Amino acid sequence: MNLELRVPPIIQVVLVLAVMWGLSRLTPALTVSFMVAPWLGGAAIAAGAMLAVLGVLEFRNARTTVDPRYPEQSAHLVVSGVYRYSRNPMYLGFLMILLGTALCLTNLTALMMLPVFVLYMNRFQIQPEERFMRQKFGQEYEAYAGRVRRWL
Repeated sequence: MNLELRVPPIIQVVLVLAVMWGLSRLTPALTVSFMVAPWLGGAAIAAGAMLAVLGVLEFRNARTTVDPRYPEQSAHLVVSGVYRYSRNPMYLGFLMILLGTALCLTNLTALMMLPVFVLYMNRFQIQPEERFMRQKFGQEYEAYAGRVRRWL
């Protein structure tokens, strides 16, 4: 089965959140508690949500699609706002939300899901998007990719 661009990123986040929660319940012995975890976690969740929303707003301002499952509907290459610092601020925001949740759960198995999310996103979401962007926007995308990192 070809997973490239098939599962909407928000669904991927919800699935990873569910797995993180389930793993934390199945492995209570791997729970470590430190007092500031909920505060740090809450701050990461808030910052991640803000970053993802800023990414969406930049796409809306450029009048281009936010849905990565249909890259052919991309009307413009967005390189302003938060896209000056990350080629994928929405995905980075999702990762920050997951990190914040893992901190709130204070379970080591929840933290182990973060690299799984990044690896999956790189392979099945970002790489196919980048291939399409190279085809559609050519040298303009190459120049952008040369000066702005994929995640941060």
